[in-house]
Amino acid sequence: MEKYLDINNDSGISAYEINDNFIHVKFRDGCIYEYTSSSVGRSNLDTMKRLAQSGDGLNSFIMKRVKKEYSRKWR
Repeated sequence: MEKYLDINNDSGISAYEINDNFIHVKFRDGCIYEYTSSSVGRSNLDTMKRLAQSGDGLNSFIMKRVKKEYSRKWR
C-alpha cells in the first residue's frame, strides 16, 4: 500500500492501493475497505483514485458519496 499524503493533515486515511477495478483504502484505525467499480460505479472509483493520488479529499469524498458502498472490509 502507498502512504496517503493527507496534505491538510485532516484525514482518517493512512494508505491506499489502486488496481484497475478497485481501490483499497486503509483508515488510521487499521480497517481496510475495498471499493470496486461494481460497488461504487466507474466514475466514483476514478474520482477516488485521483483523490488518493493527489493526497487530498479522499476521506471527505468517501463520507459524502460512497461510505457504505464498499465491497469488502477487513483488518
